[in-house]
Amino acid sequence: MNDTQQQRSVLVFGARNLGRAVVEGLRADGWAVAAVARSESTLATARAAGALAMQGDITDPDSIREALSRTAEAHGAVDLVVNAASAYGGTRSGPFGGGPLAQAAPTAFDDWAAAPGRAAFTFLSAAGRFAVEQARPATLIQVTGGSARRAMPGRGLWAAGAFAVRAITQAAALELREQGIHVALLIVDAGIEPFEGGGREGVDRAALADPRQIAEAVAFLADQGARAATHELQVTPLAERWVP
Repeated sequence: MNDTQQQRSVLVFGARNLGRAVVEGLRADGWAVAAVARSESTLATARAAGALAMQGDITDPDSIREALSRTAEAHGAVDLVVNAASAYGGTRSGPFGGGPLAQAAPTAFDDWAAAPGRAAFTFLSAAGRFAVEQARPATLIQVTGGSARRAMPGRGLWAAGAFAVRAITQAAALELREQGIHVALLIVDAGIEPFEGGGREGVDRAALADPRQIAEAVAFLADQGARAATHELQVTPLAERWVP
């Protein structure tokens, strides 16, 4: 960034793992960074990286609006908003993903499917409204997993939530693009390695996505201009099976 360019501003929801990589990567690239998280330990990490750290809740529209307003007040405007927060509901008991539908408990849909779509709606509704009122180009990025592309046996409810995230993000992209607001869905079709490294127990490390490299994908989406926009970007480690 030279002396004649205004520093760009980003607000990241969820700064523990992937969000932390986005915070540190964009901060290193000269962005003014703000981050929202629920735990004090995550907020402390964000502060140490040079971010404006705020406690908030991605499922609460008032909390999202307050974080956006505080970021704009501190940094002049908001050019990029990233939702890397994980929203879960219910007890999430039983097999991961909800298990076979014929064996699912009556509460299984609320436990596994309802929360992700609701959080994406809350994020994109509040952030989209703020971006429209701001009346300047901006980018909104919603992160999701590979289940947004296909269901698997025993994980139909988990996929239903991810499909909802994808549909809501597509709708926001169509609704906001003519106003100069770029909305993109970043699909991470793999587990993500912890920021500190070390892999995950029982998982081949080569099949895990590197959060720092995913952060580079976020920067790629943020750098796109008005004449070309990627509305969906899928990242998959080479060691993981890619399903087109």
